[in-house]
Amino acid sequence: MNNDSNDSEANGSFGRILLNKVPEITLFFWIIKVFCTTVGETAADFLNVNLNFGLTGTSIVTGFLLTIALFFQFRVKRYVPGIYWFTVVLISVFGTLVTDNLTDKLGVPLEASTLFFSVALGLTFLFWYIKEKTLSIHSIFTRKREIFYWLTILFTFALGTASGDLMAEGLGLGYSLTGIIVAVTIASIALAWRLGLDAILGFWIIYILTRPLGASLGDFLSQPVKHGGLGLGATVTSVIFLVAILVTVVYLSLTKKDVISGTTVQKEETNTRQYSALKQTIATVCLLIIISGVGYHWRSTTLGAETSPQETTATPTTSKVGGAVQKSVTGQSSSPLGDVTIFRTITQDTLNLVNQNKISDATTRIADYEYEWDKARSKLEKINKAKWTEIDN
Repeated sequence: MNNDSNDSEANGSFGRILLNKVPEITLFFWIIKVFCTTVGETAADFLNVNLNFGLTGTSIVTGFLLTIALFFQFRVKRYVPGIYWFTVVLISVFGTLVTDNLTDKLGVPLEASTLFFSVALGLTFLFWYIKEKTLSIHSIFTRKREIFYWLTILFTFALGTASGDLMAEGLGLGYSLTGIIVAVTIASIALAWRLGLDAILGFWIIYILTRPLGASLGDFLSQPVKHGGLGLGATVTSVIFLVAILVTVVYLSLTKKDVISGTTVQKEETNTRQYSALKQTIATVCLLIIISGVGYHWRSTTLGAETSPQETTATPTTSKVGGAVQKSVTGQSSSPLGDVTIFRTITQDTLNLVNQNKISDATTRIADYEYEWDKARSKLEKINKAKWTEIDN
């Protein structure tokens, strides 16, 4: 099907036939996808913190760039690697920011965000299937399917961010353990696909899970060594993965290894096959809900048993700051968040460094506060949600 026939066939119509606008699912696809999700995490942090755009400013800038990218993506009549993956990178960042805004700006619990985006994604799949009778990315031949496709991609990134943050921060598992759990789940789905799991179902589940996997990878690379990372920082990590994406996209543009062959709409699956896929989908979704629900209940119960408000007493603490020994005393008061000695110690250390005009060291030390605060989030929220939110803001 050439471009002339595309233009002449219901030109300007909402459902006109196009060349396939998405790449073939190859190893390169998953490599770039994970790279994009990692950039989505680190680039958002870079713009928000390093460039001081703030969450609102970062969201506006990313939203504007994403709008431009989608404009060109919809205008082209075939799959163009550069445009396609640039759009994915931006929608990855934007999807992350959607969840971050709900959590940080509006105070929406991660449980609620995860549930909301799960329902939104499920409804998108439902309407897509009712309208088009397929969810295969090998059949993105019309404007309508393309709209459904990108709306689905946005919700997968938002859901992946919410569920990943819920596991890592809300349930206190940390990004490393969350990454391991997600990687094992992806491997299990891939094995199930080899054993007969519906390919479309397996694809979309793995697509969602690569978001928290990429976030865990980005966190591991960017976090300081003393916190279990490699200490590259958000800036260096973002640059590394952006360059890796660029190199891979250039390679694919030259080799055409990820271009889907054929330009005609594929025949739909038989009713028997569709019925089998529907049963697999229902069974798999129910299984994931049960496992997630049991895991969430168990972890929440464990955290609840571990956390109880404790009274703090006057406790002298000693820390080494800038080569000198500093002493401070924790105030004798009852903390609504239990034992917060570590946060008071970091704050005192930072103040001492500022008073010594060691601003660089103070900046490094106060970063420990953010790390310890996020690490303790799951327990502190269990003790006093309102007070945690107040201090967090």
